[in-house]
Amino acid sequence: MEYTNHSAEASLPVKGVQLPFQQFLQNFNNTLDRVFHQRADINDIETRRGLPPFVMREILSADPFLAFIPKAYGGRGASTYEGIEIISAASYESLALGLTLGINWALFLQPVGKYANPGIKQSVFNGFIADKKMGGLMITEPNFGSDALNMQTSFTEEEKYYHLKGTKHWAGLTGWADYWLLTARRKTAGGDLMRDIDFFICDNNKTGQMIEVEEYFENLGLYMIPYGRNKIDVKIPHLYRLEPETTGISMMLDTLHRSRLEIPAMALGFIKRMLDEAITHCQTRLVGTKSLFKYDQVQQRLASIQSAYTITSAICAHSSDNAGVAIDLAPHGLKANSVKTVVTDMMQDAAQQLFQLVGAKAYKQNHIAGRAIVDSRPFQIFEGSNDILYAQISEAVVKLMKQAKENNLFQFLKNYSLTEKSVEHIKEILNFNLDMQLPQRKLVELGKVLGRIVTMEMVIDLGNKGFNPELISNSINMIKQELNHLISAYSYTNTTLVLADYKEDSHWRSFVRK
Repeated sequence: MEYTNHSAEASLPVKGVQLPFQQFLQNFNNTLDRVFHQRADINDIETRRGLPPFVMREILSADPFLAFIPKAYGGRGASTYEGIEIISAASYESLALGLTLGINWALFLQPVGKYANPGIKQSVFNGFIADKKMGGLMITEPNFGSDALNMQTSFTEEEKYYHLKGTKHWAGLTGWADYWLLTARRKTAGGDLMRDIDFFICDNNKTGQMIEVEEYFENLGLYMIPYGRNKIDVKIPHLYRLEPETTGISMMLDTLHRSRLEIPAMALGFIKRMLDEAITHCQTRLVGTKSLFKYDQVQQRLASIQSAYTITSAICAHSSDNAGVAIDLAPHGLKANSVKTVVTDMMQDAAQQLFQLVGAKAYKQNHIAGRAIVDSRPFQIFEGSNDILYAQISEAVVKLMKQAKENNLFQFLKNYSLTEKSVEHIKEILNFNLDMQLPQRKLVELGKVLGRIVTMEMVIDLGNKGFNPELISNSINMIKQELNHLISAYSYTNTTLVLADYKEDSHWRSFVRK
């Protein structure tokens, strides 16, 4: 096998690189409008699997990937705020499209830009710029989902290449992506797998690097994106192994934490769409002699969605300043996990609120409210199940409190950089000593509290910068209400266990008069 080093190639000049960003973004929005509302109907597209060929071709003709690529390699500069704006715009129209572009950005182009060998970056980036190629990441395995560190995909090193073998599944863009980042563990001469993890760039179009799709999944929702089970038996040239700054595990954490801090880009566009749909419906829907918009319970639901919009805006502003590739995010798991869990919970809640407001019509497959529930649900599972991440948030805080020799939750949080301003709004519900030996269910409940306090801090920071003060005030009030509910649940002792053999004396008919 021969592999050419394309490091000397110059990226092709593209008009979008020179445009002011607002014009570049407007061109992208115009393309989305033309594709989804003039040439085709988005409500029809999103009820079918895959995409008509012209749809992705036209979307990529607007060169959204330029926003994700460094200037040195022909892109616009890979600034985080441009990436967030592009992903958010796509997610407003289609959450599946936003996720498709987000996968390319956070799970391929960013780690390649940061960790790939300089000799191959130009070739890879040219593929995205000139040939409209796409890339994804394969970590998850059939028996090792959340337990990624025990993945069984292995590699051995030969003279000119690494030989990877294993099975991956649930990688977004299965069968579509031209490039893949593959994760694997080195196999020793004795057949054991080393603990550390390595990343490899696989070019699916080159000899010896074709990934076989063994099965396409009938995924529930996100129909635009193909998922499946992939057989890995590929030979990757030495240059195409990513080069960690310390360890492969730290590189993986840096990548995943950055991705979790950028999920709010998808959440913002999606929640804004839920808010706009909800307000429009409630203002135009008459019940009796007045619009739905004027009912108090309806206002509560609308305020909940609007609060989610404000919170997500605040997180996007924070990520724009604090999630760039130059920053090592491996140590920032508590913040990344807080952001990921809270925004994905809010996505699902916003969809549920819209569905309730719209009523029966929302149950039609071609209505966005019903699709939104199904499409947003997996966000609470992928890149770390929210239950697990909430528990990890609590474990991290408990560990820090032990190190600080502090038992009082309020006293600790008021001196912690991620929560020092927000806790002053809720001192009365946090002023208690924390049990340092919490069962898992309590770790999850406490993690929900802590995650929302962290994101509340970001809302306060955004308000201090001049964001609409009424939106900030309303959002803080909504967060305080939710935190009161969550603290109440946390304070209640419940050790109920399931009865596996529950059928004995449990049929209702045995206890009624014959």
